[in-house]
Amino acid sequence: MTVEILYNQLSFRLSEFLSAFLVLFAVIDILGSLPIIDDILQRRKSIPVFKVSFYSFLVLVGFLFLGQGILAVFSVDASSFAVAGGFVLLLLSFDMIFGIRVFKNDGPDNGQSIVPLIFPLIAGAGSFTTLLSLRTEFNILNIILAISANIVLVHLTIRYFGWIKGHVPGTVIYITRKFLGIIMLAMAVRLFAVNLSLLMK
Repeated sequence: MTVEILYNQLSFRLSEFLSAFLVLFAVIDILGSLPIIDDILQRRKSIPVFKVSFYSFLVLVGFLFLGQGILAVFSVDASSFAVAGGFVLLLLSFDMIFGIRVFKNDGPDNGQSIVPLIFPLIAGAGSFTTLLSLRTEFNILNIILAISANIVLVHLTIRYFGWIKGHVPGTVIYITRKFLGIIMLAMAVRLFAVNLSLLMK
């Protein structure tokens, strides 16, 4: 039985990977962070791209494994947290689709460009909630691969920010954010539907 559970947790499924990737991409919202990256570059001239990517990956994967233990300390089950995560995704989707400002980036800077990029922009409260919610739906391998793919995109976006700023029209970024907001909204509805039924039982 243990071997079967381990196999299920380490089996690759393209549909799960793509779903987890899109949701995390929408939550991390590196496209929406472009103005913040631009501001940091104007003030500090450079960003330690590898450090930002590497530490963001460690924080996200670490929370993926330790998050359930943290919930256990507070006697919160995974389904309840997934429903709470659905509310967070719902609010984030409103932010992206309708332009309603729900959250603000109020993390400390202290002159260190690595701090506001890793937390709260990349590995923030929304990302943590989403990871634990995804863990109730998908196996762990697909989530880790989705995290890795998103970190690669974050790395490339920051490293080639100058090219993106000069060549990608603002309209493309705008439409992409709206589309990802709809994906996030659909994921929130799914989290509600699946986990509310479990709680009702």
